[in-house]
Amino acid sequence: MKSAEIRQKFLDFFESKGHTIVPSAPMVIKDDPTLMFTNAGMNQFKDIILGNINPKHRRVADSQKCLRVSGKHNDLEEVGHDTYHHTMFEMLGNWSFGDYFKEDAIAFAWEFLTGVMGLDKNRLYATVFEGSKEDGLEGDAEARKIWMNYLSEDRILFGNKKDNFWEMGDMGPCGPCSEIHIDLRPEEERKLKSGRELVNQDNPLVIEIWNLVFMQYNRKADGSLENLPNHHVDTGMGFERLCMAVQGKTSNYDTDVFTPIIDEISRLSGLKYGVSHDADVAMRVIADHLRTISFSITDGQLPSNVKAGYVIRRILRRAVRYAYTYLDQKEAFMYRLVPVLIEVMGKHYPELVAQQELIEKVIREEENAFLRTLDKGIKLLDRIIEKTKAEDFLTIPGNVAFELYDTYGFPLDLTELILREKGLVVNRREFKAEMEAQKERSRSASSVDTDDWIELIDDDVQEFVGYDYTEVEVKITRYRKVVTKNKTFYHLVFNITPFYGEGGGQVGDSGVLIGEKETIRIIDTKKENGLTIHLAEKMPEDVTQTFIAKVDEHKRVLTANNHSATHLLDYALRKVLGKHVEQKGSYVSDEHLRFDFSHFQKVTDEELAEVAAIVNRLIRMNIPLEEHRSVPMAKAQAMGALAIFGEKYGDLVRVIKYGESVELCGGTHVPATGQIGFFKILSESSVSAGVRRIEAITADKAEEYINNSFAIIREMEKMFKSNKNLMECVKNVLEENEGLKKETEKFAKESLRLLKERLKNEKKVYRDINLIITNLSIPAAQAKDIAFQLKGEYEKVIFIAGGVNAGKPHLTVMISNSIAEDYGLNAGQIVREAAQEIKGGGGGQPFFATAGGAYPEGIEKAIEKAEKLVMHKINVD
Repeated sequence: MKSAEIRQKFLDFFESKGHTIVPSAPMVIKDDPTLMFTNAGMNQFKDIILGNINPKHRRVADSQKCLRVSGKHNDLEEVGHDTYHHTMFEMLGNWSFGDYFKEDAIAFAWEFLTGVMGLDKNRLYATVFEGSKEDGLEGDAEARKIWMNYLSEDRILFGNKKDNFWEMGDMGPCGPCSEIHIDLRPEEERKLKSGRELVNQDNPLVIEIWNLVFMQYNRKADGSLENLPNHHVDTGMGFERLCMAVQGKTSNYDTDVFTPIIDEISRLSGLKYGVSHDADVAMRVIADHLRTISFSITDGQLPSNVKAGYVIRRILRRAVRYAYTYLDQKEAFMYRLVPVLIEVMGKHYPELVAQQELIEKVIREEENAFLRTLDKGIKLLDRIIEKTKAEDFLTIPGNVAFELYDTYGFPLDLTELILREKGLVVNRREFKAEMEAQKERSRSASSVDTDDWIELIDDDVQEFVGYDYTEVEVKITRYRKVVTKNKTFYHLVFNITPFYGEGGGQVGDSGVLIGEKETIRIIDTKKENGLTIHLAEKMPEDVTQTFIAKVDEHKRVLTANNHSATHLLDYALRKVLGKHVEQKGSYVSDEHLRFDFSHFQKVTDEELAEVAAIVNRLIRMNIPLEEHRSVPMAKAQAMGALAIFGEKYGDLVRVIKYGESVELCGGTHVPATGQIGFFKILSESSVSAGVRRIEAITADKAEEYINNSFAIIREMEKMFKSNKNLMECVKNVLEENEGLKKETEKFAKESLRLLKERLKNEKKVYRDINLIITNLSIPAAQAKDIAFQLKGEYEKVIFIAGGVNAGKPHLTVMISNSIAEDYGLNAGQIVREAAQEIKGGGGGQPFFATAGGAYPEGIEKAIEKAEKLVMHKINVD
């Protein structure tokens, strides 16, 4: 049975059991501050499980793209080294929101695995929660009793809190779980040792394939548990592991989920899979990481140096490093694997097909960039090795290895691999200390202490009315205190709100909450798990009263101007550059707008001018807004609405239309385009391979920009005493300046030649060495120029020049190569010692070095010290 068939059979089975099949949510999470990536199938249903919104469907099933490379769920270092851990994986899941519970969940799982998939019942084991004294919980006797309908008692095992009690986080919904394990060992091994002894013992062939979570409790901030009003079922089954079991393999990587990719890696590298352990690990790493990186790009997350983008870049670089070290791939390699990935997964995930060109270009550029960095790092490491051996040491300091890791992306194992070949080791204790210090800095920077919600009104439904109103009467339904970076904030939730919560690239509203005796400032508005949360720096004295919630209208209007302008910009870009243009991200505030889009070359000035002209023409046309709320997705697509890859849309969507510009959007917009006033592009730049960025302003800011620009022009006209042809005046001045510059350079060269001749006339000769020692008040660059001219004119020369230029002292030492070798002179060592007199430092090569300092008064002593060091070496009194 092929993997695509296995996935489809799962979905078909649960559809037959009354479940609604929903699409996978994006792997990259945009509107949940607690998570960067979807790490479990339940993430997209958190708001339902938390009770913040009512479910549209009581029974749901899907195949969810997941990524586990950070936080509590971090499998990165195991990936490739074992047979069943992955960064990106698919989680097959079925959910019940207050509908069926343990009995049906277990029955469905048993029927699917043994009936539909045909797995051997005698190879299956189930675990149930043994209870916890710490939490005052008894063992899950209910689940155990249900399992006894399907399994003998010796195949039902008790598991501890770590293995059989699932929690969303430190706080929130949780409950006991029942895991299903399968024993895939050969018959002869099973006869020697029972599988029950190997469950949860990290045996690669006795593995968990399905986890049935029974959400019964809510974990509070103080660690205590309370019963949830509704019980839910949340299950997750590893698709890749299921394929391994069904296809009779002993490794996930031997299933048809991965074998086509590994075969292509083998073909491109010329290395056979299954021959070399290191090469096999590398191929598995690359096959796994390719999926992660490709799906992240389709979800709108490009590799970068911050947050989620940094995680993706680290994964990509890990794969490149394995290809470089173990497959001898010194050029970009992974991007050539994208077509075979699309062959394997493109049918179920068409976003891969739609964005193939972008995926390949981004991966290729990232590979090339890291290979250049890798080359620099290896050269640096070579110098470190050379220095360490010269000093007769065998250990590289941990802080040096950490710098290689932190700056050049060198994992410790790569550094150790290279060092081992040279008979050296890293001080691991120091390296770990550096790592811990970095983690502690990161933890301190992101530390957030959140209290439990205080419920005032039992109301699960929060209504957003901000499209129609900016001021309404509200009641606070719940609140909590949050301390972050030693600052205290309060999160307020209203029964009804006009405030727009940050999302879809648009910043959150600010405003005020007006009570009978006080006014509370709302500094920002966020969305979290289906709730609109209002941030305040203080709590109202009476939280039970009725308030007036009032949005800052001026900020809202300016933000709407910029948001609507991004829609017009998107339309104009597609008109000018082509239909391949797709939105890849945006940022919209009251100050400015930023729009990222797919395009594979720099946008020319002429194209930018044409884009701006189209946008401004649409503004002048004053096109009225056509807003369509709660539109079925199919109807919205029929209207021509543009959806953004990586965004999660519900069954019903909102369509924003200005003439031919039609987009799905939840943001706030202008009633007609004329309100935008004027649109001005400030810059166009590259974000990454295949993605460009335009930054622009509208309305007040655009007017301010134009006024400032004209003010500058008027000032220039006054300076040039011309109001007719300013460009011609500027051109004449530049030409005149260029001529003067050439004359000055000519004069400087002649002055430098005369100075050099004077120094040659004043030189002293010791033995056969020409010695020139002087104080020169010229720039350090000119001193260097003279030094190398003298070196070219004399076979044996020592040049020592110090001086003060623009208030800063500098020192130059140049020694002919033969003198440096014959007398053991080192210009670098000389300037380092002499520079102490000017409170500075420097260095260089044995034949040439420079230094700078902060104490001009010491330059004479510095020259004298350099001279003494030289004279001592050449034994001249």
